[in-house]
Amino acid sequence: MKKDIKFSTRMASVDRERIKALAVKAGMSMSDYVTACCLGKRIVVLDEQKELLRQLKGIGSNVNRLTVLANMGKVQVISLDKAAQELSEVSAALRSVTEGR
Repeated sequence: MKKDIKFSTRMASVDRERIKALAVKAGMSMSDYVTACCLGKRIVVLDEQKELLRQLKGIGSNVNRLTVLANMGKVQVISLDKAAQELSEVSAALRSVTEGR
């Protein structure tokens, strides 16, 4: 969305620095962060869950490789039970993190 209006406000410098730090942690500009907060949008920072995200990316890569091999006709029967279980565990962990905030 185009940002066509400038909005300014007065606040204590300590509050500004805290908002700035929160925006950086969320990977957002201060403008986007404040707008999201004011509009009641939920901001979830998963920085603390890097291991879960790494596992999720790994599972996605493996599924992608299997799909490519299946499309090439090199794999005809695969068992995704372990991948499905891991994906379920990662998904549950991420859900608990995002719902807990």
